[in-house]
Amino acid sequence: MAGPKFLGTDMSDPEVIPYFTWDAPLTVCAIQERLKSAPDAERFHLLGLILREARDTDVWAFTTPAIVSVNWERLKPHLGRRRAFWEWLLQSWRDGGLLG
Repeated sequence: MAGPKFLGTDMSDPEVIPYFTWDAPLTVCAIQERLKSAPDAERFHLLGLILREARDTDVWAFTTPAIVSVNWERLKPHLGRRRAFWEWLLQSWRDGGLLG
């Protein structure tokens, strides 16, 4: 039997409920599964929530820079106040040759 699920910051623990999903508690494992198998609209909404609410270092437990870059047009409507940060970061990586 699994232990109780708890809010936390350890994105390597599949049973942790990430701090940024406190209002709709999903474990790290559940988020990763939804990002793989949910319909596109749900996947991009969830990934947008992660990009918008999680610390940028925690984002990479759920996606890659390449996935964000390739899906940018579908993600940017979900980013709110963090959109400018992600635009800057992706452009910096492209300028530096880190992203195609």
